[in-house]
Amino acid sequence: MDISVKICGLKTDRALEAALSGGAAYVGFIFFPKSPRHITLEDASRLCALARGRAQSVAVSVNADDSMLESIVTKVQPDILQLHGSESPERLAAIKRRFGLPVIKALAIRDRADLALVDPYRGIADRFLFDAKPPVGSDLPGGNGVSFDWTVLSGLDSDIDYMLSGGLNAGNIATALNQTKANNIDVSSGVESAPGSKDISLIAEFFEAVAAARQRLSA
Repeated sequence: MDISVKICGLKTDRALEAALSGGAAYVGFIFFPKSPRHITLEDASRLCALARGRAQSVAVSVNADDSMLESIVTKVQPDILQLHGSESPERLAAIKRRFGLPVIKALAIRDRADLALVDPYRGIADRFLFDAKPPVGSDLPGGNGVSFDWTVLSGLDSDIDYMLSGGLNAGNIATALNQTKANNIDVSSGVESAPGSKDISLIAEFFEAVAAARQRLSA
């Protein structure tokens, strides 16, 4: 079973190298000032250049306007845009037309009824990212370290390309993969020692856990 890993919320050379050395297919950079993982355009540009040719870079924004997206695309030159706010299908289509990049649309999931959120974006989003709904009072749409009931994804149409996110870590990734059979996974807070502070050992442990789970699923 092929499983692609995205390490999101990277801010330092050391964490980026740990992600790349572990085999990350995607590296994510967050442009959202309220997030402890927020990165400047200058730092992201440098890290993105280091990752080029080794992993695809994903620029994560939340309800960003065209001016902000223009700055991200021009200065950072990401491979993919991830929209983690309340962007409408029409907004997604407009962003794809303007910037010519693949777009991941993040959707917050709690129960099976939330899978209906996918339908308006089908044929527009290149991939979905399913994250847990944020806890009450959180200012962050993602990166809250909480998961959702992964079994609800059994009701998802088999042709939906998605990335599993939300509270994943080395301790639960085997269960998550067993329940969802997801081919793409995203982790951020699950490899941190504190909000926004990536832990090199936790990144290594996560990749080891993914490798072990992949081997069991392929057996």
